[in-house]
Amino acid sequence: MAAQLQCPLVASVFLCCLIGVRSAPDPRLREALIELEASMQTGGRMVLTDAEQRLDARLSELKWEEASRPDFPPALHFFSARRLIQTSPVFGLLQKMPKGGALHVHDFSMVDVEWLVKNATYRPHCYMCSTDDASVRFTFSSRWPRRLPGCSPWVLLENLRSKMVNATELDNSIRANLTLFTDRDPEAAFPSQDAVWGRFEEAFRAVWGLVTYAPVFRDYYYQGLTQLYADNVMYLELRALLPQVYELDGSSHDRAWTLKTYQDVTKRFVSEHPDFYGARIIVVNNRRANRSAVAEAVEEAMQLRKDFPDFVAGFDLVGQEDRGKPLWYFRDALSLPAEKGITLPYFFHAGETNLEGTEVDQNILDALLLNTSRIGHGFALVRHPVAINLSRERGVAVEVCPISNQVLKLVKDLRNHPAAALMLENHPLVISSDDPAMFGSSGLSYDFYEAFVGFGGLKSHIGSLKQLAINSIRYSSLPAQQQKEAMVLWQRRWTEFVAENAFLKTN
Repeated sequence: MAAQLQCPLVASVFLCCLIGVRSAPDPRLREALIELEASMQTGGRMVLTDAEQRLDARLSELKWEEASRPDFPPALHFFSARRLIQTSPVFGLLQKMPKGGALHVHDFSMVDVEWLVKNATYRPHCYMCSTDDASVRFTFSSRWPRRLPGCSPWVLLENLRSKMVNATELDNSIRANLTLFTDRDPEAAFPSQDAVWGRFEEAFRAVWGLVTYAPVFRDYYYQGLTQLYADNVMYLELRALLPQVYELDGSSHDRAWTLKTYQDVTKRFVSEHPDFYGARIIVVNNRRANRSAVAEAVEEAMQLRKDFPDFVAGFDLVGQEDRGKPLWYFRDALSLPAEKGITLPYFFHAGETNLEGTEVDQNILDALLLNTSRIGHGFALVRHPVAINLSRERGVAVEVCPISNQVLKLVKDLRNHPAAALMLENHPLVISSDDPAMFGSSGLSYDFYEAFVGFGGLKSHIGSLKQLAINSIRYSSLPAQQQKEAMVLWQRRWTEFVAENAFLKTN
């Protein structure tokens, strides 16, 4: 037997509540209003099976216990909250939950930094130098590499480690350069948006020489898929720069080779993990580039999509919005596909800002004018009522990345994240992790926790989680038939998850 969270009353009854009366308010109308609001939220009209209702009751009890904690994790900076989250029974359930697809993840921040340190930097021919601004650079070479400007002489890591009794301190130092995560007070470590973004971009520069070495590149991507799969994610849309990957002899490959390698590794992973549906690539370029560079990038993306029609999803511009150029600046370059009658879907980062009234703040509207398929972050969306209505009418989902928005200092307490309002209105949205390795998270479970327990509040429930997972397939770039196939695969795993967890005790 199934139960449904119903929209309780017709509009005329609702209007009765608005008519001023002198008598005491009718408690039945109050209850009707509460039920009406509940039905409007994400998953509010979801049909729940008996097993799902039992699991929902369990989750509700666990969430109430979580909310009563004095150290409520969503109210804390993620770096301080991570250990608390890891011990949470709610988080334990979310890890088991089939979450569908990860639709907003960047190429070189998807794998746990520990893997980079223990795997990549321990490979033969790995050199490291220290920069003048206290960071590091890496390269792999069959010969002693040329010295980089602003960097110390290269050191062969295998030689350096061979002289040490214990390399733990060195490994910890390397690790600290490849991620933002710190055991220090994060507010003191990153006092401003500029400070945290500066460190964020520096970490990417440090990672670059490791992950663009061909053998590491292949293994890194495979490991990224492995970690998503372990977190019960079944599909990925990866934003990728498509760098010129290099070999030990210094030769390099073009972007088509890089894309083909992504495709080949994906096929191998799917063949070894049949319940992982696959991956697609969103080609990206930096928004600090000039118009001509972006025009070239758009032209190249059109060609790559023609050459890899089933693998290239579309195009995006990335980088700090507040420091980059607004979308309108690139309108001519971004109009090239339409002018040529070529389809190149856009998945624009837009509204990753808390500055109101600036040109960057208008990126939300400009993304919709340019027919974006989804909106990356969309933190500023709630300040644009026209954009809210347009995105809802067009089915343009917002890719919400809670931990990223907090770490990069758009919001301090995740209970106050603007996505709370979007969830209450069942606005199209998906949950993703952006740059998990940079933030000390992995997969999607940490971000689902912050969404479900934090800005989802006590009103969100198993129907909300189910809807968010379904949204990740519904708003993916997959063609309709493939979405149906992915839904069948996800539904089977969801049914198993509910059956396995509905009768477990809460304590």
